[in-house]
Amino acid sequence: MKFSKDIKRYTDYSGKSALVMLLTQQGLWALLQYRFFNWIYTSSLPKILKWLLLGIGVLKLKGIEVLTGITIPYSATIGEGFYIGHHSGIVINAHAVIGKNCNISQGVTIGVSGRGEHRGVPTIGDHVYIGANATIAGKITIGDKAVIGANSLVVKDVEGGTTVVGVPAIKVSDNDSADYIL
Repeated sequence: MKFSKDIKRYTDYSGKSALVMLLTQQGLWALLQYRFFNWIYTSSLPKILKWLLLGIGVLKLKGIEVLTGITIPYSATIGEGFYIGHHSGIVINAHAVIGKNCNISQGVTIGVSGRGEHRGVPTIGDHVYIGANATIAGKITIGDKAVIGANSLVVKDVEGGTTVVGVPAIKVSDNDSADYIL
């Protein structure tokens, strides 16, 4: 189950028990709600039951958003082992695709941008590290093991295994995310 992989990432980073992490980490609170309602969203439950439960989900996810400052719609696609380093100011578009074992920090926005055929949301690969207050927007692809530096604005594709920083973000090195992701 994906949520167990999420919890493992938190316990690996902190060295604390899963129970302590579940009681104290706002990122896990948001992920738990997201995983449950995403499971309903992708399930084959009867439509009327699914839409009733998703209606409840919208309200619960809004409560989590108000409480934690983390917006993760149930329709986003997020791989296992997702790690939110610090809560608050995190916005993930409902159509975003995020790979497995990714880390994001506070203030991150993963959203829609562009015009015409370039309008869309990002697809983020596996093992990607996204620094504090970074914005990734538009119909772009972030390659596996990329590093997005803090305060960067990413509006173009990023090669896997590279580090980008700045506004707009540009490649500054071939360093990958290995030092950031367990």
